[in-house]
Amino acid sequence: MRAAVALICLALPAAAQQSPAQFSLPAGCDAYLTVQRESCRVEHHYKCLGNPVGHKWDVTLDQSGVVRRSLVDDEAQWLQSVDGRINARSWLERNPEDPHSITDLLGAGVDTFDFRRHSDIRPTLRFVGRDALTGRQVDIDGVTLSEVDVEVSILAEDGTELIRRVSREYVSEKWRMFFSGVSETTTPTQTITESHRPIEFIFPGEPGFLSTRPKYGCGVAVS
Repeated sequence: MRAAVALICLALPAAAQQSPAQFSLPAGCDAYLTVQRESCRVEHHYKCLGNPVGHKWDVTLDQSGVVRRSLVDDEAQWLQSVDGRINARSWLERNPEDPHSITDLLGAGVDTFDFRRHSDIRPTLRFVGRDALTGRQVDIDGVTLSEVDVEVSILAEDGTELIRRVSREYVSEKWRMFFSGVSETTTPTQTITESHRPIEFIFPGEPGFLSTRPKYGCGVAVS
């Protein structure tokens, strides 16, 4: 569902003999995880001084540069995003009707949500749905994650359903956050299936940490 919010809400070219450039973190921030995904995306997760305890940032890059930056809280609740292409901001409404809660999901196996997303340039949208653990755990690159089935309806302010999305995502109890997987998005005119599944988890000190170059699903293999 966090993917739904962000999607609807700098890579630097390297010479063949050079290592990929590293992403420059904002001042006062420390990264703890890089994720290479199969959708020609690489994302970096970091925390910053001055943010409330449990708040975490992530930045997603493709071959052209920054796609978006997002902030979530310790309940894995999306709070805000900045579109890297047009520098437009979107943010969570105050006092959502039914906020996200990873605590509820991990404790009861299901969590419902109902909230509105505001934007600088886009109409306000309402997101209504639920996350449910499948009971299955998967190992991806040595990291154990729990599978989550997600269903969400994205509504206009008058209640008209604009988008319906179902997806299989992954949740980390250790990091208290979600990772995207395979999603099917249906609009009045088409249905699109996409996969943003993680392939590699890279930690500080390991090759590829904070790389600006996505490796998988870009059409050309990257060594």
